[in-house]
Amino acid sequence: MKPIRLTKHAQEQAIERGTNEAEIIDTIVTGNRQPAKNGRYKYQAIFQYNNDWQGQFYSVKKVVPIVTETDTELVVITVYTFYF
Repeated sequence: MKPIRLTKHAQEQAIERGTNEAEIIDTIVTGNRQPAKNGRYKYQAIFQYNNDWQGQFYSVKKVVPIVTETDTELVVITVYTFYF
């Protein structure tokens, strides 16, 4: 697998949305890959969460990084997080 790099924007969004680089990389390595807009890919993985997020309890968290692929690396351009 190619090296994975997070843009500054993706790093900021990860913090803001309650995930981290380890979960993002795990999602890309083991998660479900699907085509996204503009030739990009979205990866999805579900993590046990069992914690509060913004004052509400959630048992699982879905991490969805949006990735563009170059000849030499996978570049995470943003990340979404969904709580259930």
